[in-house]
Amino acid sequence: MIDDVILETEDKMDKTVQFLQQELTGLRTGKAHPSLVDTITVDYYGTPTRLRDIANISTPEARLIVINPFDPSSLGLIEKAIIAANIGITPMNDGRLIRVPIPELSEERRKDMVKIAGRTTEEQRVAIRNIRRDANDQAKSLQKKGDISEDDRDEAFDNIQKSTNLHIKKMDEMLTSKEKDILEV
Repeated sequence: MIDDVILETEDKMDKTVQFLQQELTGLRTGKAHPSLVDTITVDYYGTPTRLRDIANISTPEARLIVINPFDPSSLGLIEKAIIAANIGITPMNDGRLIRVPIPELSEERRKDMVKIAGRTTEEQRVAIRNIRRDANDQAKSLQKKGDISEDDRDEAFDNIQKSTNLHIKKMDEMLTSKEKDILEV
């Protein structure tokens, strides 16, 4: 019973870390990376569709993303979606594919990106702590019902705290790595 609570808690924490990984990957670092645009949603024939599902995205150079749509008639829609995403990059449509040059980040913009990364990481740390609180509440209620002993409850608290510490450490490492990438000129 308590094992189920702990497994569910770890699963939720893992998903929170994965979400943070996606969020941080989408932040610009001054280098071209497909993840900057692959989750942009394009209104493709009236259906919101992720860009990576309707086009090949590549980075032939360090500061260039090339988007080659499967359907050439969607070029205009893709171009509009990239502009609407407001990520600070301007697409160039040559009629066959879209080139997205990645401009050098200014020092001020780099600092803003680091703040955004920090804020996003802190939001996910709070989510991890909320998951911990819910798991501890579940363990307490199992002990009150008499389903587990006090020792089992205390052991569960320890396991939940260890998992919390581990996941927050992973997030801090991801943030440190992303900050380094952003500030690297």
